[in-house]
Amino acid sequence: MKSCKTLLAAVFSSRTVISSRAAKNLAPVLAVGAVALASATAQAANIKPAVVFDMGGKFDKSFNEAVYHGVERFSKDTGIKYRDFEVNNETQFEQAHRKFAQRGSNPIIGVGFTQSSAVQEVAAKFPETKFVLIDSVVDLPNVQSLLFKEHEGSFLVGMLAAMKSKSGKVGFVGGMDIPLIRKFQCGYEQGAKYANKDIEVIANMTGNTPAAWNNPGRGSELAKGQFDRGVDVIFAAAGGTGFGVYQAAKDNGKYAIGVDSNQNHLQPGTMLTSMVKRVGVAAYKAFSDAKDGTWKPGISSLGLAEGGVDWALDEHNAALITTKMETAMEKTKAAIISGKIKVHDYMSNNSCSY
Repeated sequence: MKSCKTLLAAVFSSRTVISSRAAKNLAPVLAVGAVALASATAQAANIKPAVVFDMGGKFDKSFNEAVYHGVERFSKDTGIKYRDFEVNNETQFEQAHRKFAQRGSNPIIGVGFTQSSAVQEVAAKFPETKFVLIDSVVDLPNVQSLLFKEHEGSFLVGMLAAMKSKSGKVGFVGGMDIPLIRKFQCGYEQGAKYANKDIEVIANMTGNTPAAWNNPGRGSELAKGQFDRGVDVIFAAAGGTGFGVYQAAKDNGKYAIGVDSNQNHLQPGTMLTSMVKRVGVAAYKAFSDAKDGTWKPGISSLGLAEGGVDWALDEHNAALITTKMETAMEKTKAAIISGKIKVHDYMSNNSCSY
């Protein structure tokens, strides 16, 4: 395609006199090149994007909502509308992907690791359709798998928790007990111990089923139990269950740390920070690449260096963060990016031995 553009540019900008015979011979080439360019442009712009949200819905103030804001921004920026579907149970994932593919949606984003089997099944049967899977891997030539280095962002907020703690005890409340959430926990523990080698980390998981993501009552109970044991800062990586943790922290005069989206605004003065996972940015880019014709399948892993994860500092928590804390956080962030500090990834061996 580049050669066609070069040829067209050369012909129309050259001062060389072309004979009538040469011009006749060149005309078919120019016509083919022009058609090819027009076809490529139309193909690049002619997308019908779609999103299948994870359990909890697109307004969960966390993971799904971050994706929602990303695709909404894409739609506003480009004028391209997208379709979406919010499931009520996991059995609907495959059905949603299949219907979107049958109706010509392309690309289709699957939000969350729970959609792995659905994407694997449907993408294999619709090889011309582009699929994007967030938080898991499907090895097919028409699937883009987007992973995040949650352990790096969790390291930073663990460090901040330990610096803020007066009791020497910090907590972690996870949602469903799966390796991905253990990855958050492991990174958090490493960061806390990096700041204070004597810190005690108390951790609880909410449950072993998807219901663990949407149980704020249980989140509140677990948080209160940790506060009773001396914890004064809790990091919740638990979806909607985290709202119970945040409320309990406010009620008990303690601190909480949000996850995925910047949740500092939910309980200003209580939220110490949030471990931001920029799934919305990744979703925006996936749609944009498809529109521009630069979309590629394969695995991408986004960490601090790529801007995929970070810690949140804004007007809602600025009063809680001292200049010394902020300086230490940015210095540590730079050290992780440079490789000077290596954060162990729980997913590498399903253990937190660091």
